[in-house]
Amino acid sequence: MASKANNQNWREKLHEIIYEADTPAGKLFDVILLIVIVASILIVMLESIKGFGTRHYNILNWAEWIITILFSLEYVARIICVKKPFKYIFSFYGIIDFLSTVPKYISFFFGGIHALAALRALRLLRVFRILKLARYLGASKNLVNALKASKAKIFVFLFVVLIVSIILGTIMYMVEGEENGFTNIPKSVYWCIVTLTTVGFGDIAPQTPLGQFIASLVMILGYGIIAVPTGIVSAEYTSQKNKDTSVPDVNLNTQSCSNCSAGNHRDNAEYCYNCGYKLNHG
Repeated sequence: MASKANNQNWREKLHEIIYEADTPAGKLFDVILLIVIVASILIVMLESIKGFGTRHYNILNWAEWIITILFSLEYVARIICVKKPFKYIFSFYGIIDFLSTVPKYISFFFGGIHALAALRALRLLRVFRILKLARYLGASKNLVNALKASKAKIFVFLFVVLIVSIILGTIMYMVEGEENGFTNIPKSVYWCIVTLTTVGFGDIAPQTPLGQFIASLVMILGYGIIAVPTGIVSAEYTSQKNKDTSVPDVNLNTQSCSNCSAGNHRDNAEYCYNCGYKLNHG
């Protein structure tokens, strides 16, 4: 019984360190993990530089192997300290952790694939746990609701922009002609969209005075058009925010359930909202 209790205790302690950022040990672990991830990405970048990667190949290769082994140990530790390992393995972070670990092993048999280790950049998403940005999920929900509520208006706006682009593109095709790069109407419409959105690749440019005058109007019109969808979404967002004024703010933390791996629990929560398992408080 004592050995079973000790086994349970070290698993719970390991879970607290790896999966939670509210405790000093958990926060330190995540900070070190992020530093190692950034270092690994920099190594992959340096290896891709001709000359530098060749001169320092042995150092970079050994550093990459050390980091890969550390990530492998971390991946195994994450599986060991949860009661339902497949829940983590097939979760978003579990898949990302696996994909960011295996490229170096595969490159041992097939050269060049280790560059896929840049996938580790996705693991930087764990910074949200350290900064406790989960408390802003309510604001993101309002933004999503605002986009959904304004989708009809935005669709009408985009439809009008498309019609304007077709009309102006056709006019530019007639004014400039093939000799100035406007070889057909679709290409002229492409120029109009690029100009209207203020991107301006410069691969096609009007040469005639009338064409340049029309292009100037399109550019000015583009600045005005940019503000329209912003205003639509902002108005809907304000409306959604006003609807939620009666709902009290709820602070969420990085507490992770060791049974089902559910996160984003309320502060001071004693039990998991998903499975009812008692939470560990460090």
